[in-house]
Amino acid sequence: MRAIPEPGTEELAAVLAEAGRIFARDTIAGQTPDDYCRQQALAAGVPIGVPARTLARLEHECGLLPDVVGEQRPVGAVPSRPARWVRRGSLLGVIAPSNHPATHLGWLKAVALGYGVAVRPGARDPITPLRLVRALLQAGLPAPLLSLLPGSHTTADTLITAADLALVYGGEATVARLRGDSRVAVHGPGRSKILVDGPVDDGLLDHLVGEIAEDGGVRCTNTSVVLTSGDHRALAAALADRLAALPVLPVTDPEAALPARPLKEALALRQALAAAADGASDLMEAYYDGEPTPLVDGDAAVLRPAVVCVDRSDHPGLRTELPFPCVWVAPWRAAEGVAPLRDSLAVALIGTDPALAEEALRTPSIRTVVHGRVPGWWRDPYLPHEGHIGQFLKDVRGYVVPGGESA
Repeated sequence: MRAIPEPGTEELAAVLAEAGRIFARDTIAGQTPDDYCRQQALAAGVPIGVPARTLARLEHECGLLPDVVGEQRPVGAVPSRPARWVRRGSLLGVIAPSNHPATHLGWLKAVALGYGVAVRPGARDPITPLRLVRALLQAGLPAPLLSLLPGSHTTADTLITAADLALVYGGEATVARLRGDSRVAVHGPGRSKILVDGPVDDGLLDHLVGEIAEDGGVRCTNTSVVLTSGDHRALAAALADRLAALPVLPVTDPEAALPARPLKEALALRQALAAAADGASDLMEAYYDGEPTPLVDGDAAVLRPAVVCVDRSDHPGLRTELPFPCVWVAPWRAAEGVAPLRDSLAVALIGTDPALAEEALRTPSIRTVVHGRVPGWWRDPYLPHEGHIGQFLKDVRGYVVPGGESA
């Protein structure tokens, strides 16, 4: 994989655009787009609308990828200056997740930057990266630039070691183990939060429910904590009423809104939530009814939403993030400032003073700040996700020729 020359940017742009179209529209190795959606939903346990929307999103964003990564180039690294923006290596290892199929846009950006990519798929979703690899090869990407390597955790560790750089998605233990390794970009739990400073009306409640539960609550950008300067118990009860109305359906039903897991795993998630909520003044028992709801075959269960109400913003349960609509509601006071918002992939501030948004933006452990109600903000293809991947994959280096002129 390292031996192949770096493709040209125009060649890559054409290949990526065509691959997005093939992925979204064509039958690939006998798999139609409808087959893909059904198989991905069943394997990953996400509502079938998630892969269906991903088809359209990938088709759109694959055509934009060269421009998206081009926007990440430092303004000083242009041919008229004595600087170059160059790859830090040639081979990226990817330990992919299974929570949401659109996460694969991360390594597609590496392809757009000229990297060879070796992907170890998530255990529950090898289906999306397999379809993507086939689409890219069919579109004309040189075969040595891609490898799909299913395997165990040992396989993942070997790939991280063997590659020049690695992009790793994982839980808290993975983040802790790999944090500080300059060769590895780690994407861990999102712990995304919303702060509401002001009155709550029906429109705001609907917005909050969307941020918590859209796509089945499986994204790292789904809200897992809501803080409020108002009556936090009343807000928790109102959210619970709305979330409880989400239908309990098999993931292949077009109206499905909640994810599913094998029954044993679903019960373990329920127990983990109960342990994290120990001692909380919670609504969990009312809206996450003791046991997950089994499906017809009895071997899988729909994960119903949970709302846990706590009486302080530093409750340890607020660090708990689970793969379904599960939200912790807590009080916030202006004197606390941004302290309860730290360690978040995304923070949305609704009704707050702009000065708080600026302070949040300067807080290193907050990666994205949304000031106001912005539905679907996470769909912006130019938005950094834990920073621009170009900042990790490429570096600025000086380049001077005789006479002091840049080449």
